[in-house]
Amino acid sequence: MIPGRIIFLNGTSSAGKSTLAKALREALPEFCYYASDQLADAGFRATKRGPTAELPNERSRFFDGFHRSIVAFANAGNDLIVEHIVEEQSWADQLNDLFARLDVFWVGVYAPVEEIERRERERGNRYIGEARYHLKTHDYCRYDLEVDTTRPLDALVAIIIEEWEKRRTAAT
Repeated sequence: MIPGRIIFLNGTSSAGKSTLAKALREALPEFCYYASDQLADAGFRATKRGPTAELPNERSRFFDGFHRSIVAFANAGNDLIVEHIVEEQSWADQLNDLFARLDVFWVGVYAPVEEIERRERERGNRYIGEARYHLKTHDYCRYDLEVDTTRPLDALVAIIIEEWEKRRTAAT
C-alpha cells in the first residue's frame, strides 16, 4: 500500500491553524483533517486522573499515541491535513523519526503576537498567555513553508497547495 501524504500545520494556539486546515480540506477533498483537539473534544482522554504528579505522564501518553496515530493513518493510505502544536523538542524529534519514510510537508503557521493575543481574548475559551507560551513551537521545527494568517485565507490556501505541489514535482 502506498502511504498517504501529510500536510502538517504547526503553530501557536490562536494562530489560525484550524481555520486554515478546514479551508485546505475544502480545496483538497481527498485529504482527511486530523487534530489532537478532535480526540480531546470527543472525550477521548481519561476522565479519571491520578494524583497531580501523574498528570504529565497521562499527557505524554496521549500525545505519544496521537503522534503514532498520524503515522498509522498515513500508512493505511490516508492523505492527512494535520493540525498540531509541537510543544517540546522531544515531540519534534519523535515526529521526525516517525515521519522518516513519509511524504510530509511542514507548514509553520504564524501571526503577529499582538494578533494571536487579540484572537485569544476574543475566543474566550483560551488561557490568556497560552499563545505567547506556544511561540517556542517554531524553535523546534523546520518548515517547507511559513504562512502568516493575517493574509487572506484563500491566498494562503493557494500558496500552500502551490508550494506543496511544486515540492512534490521537484522530488520526482
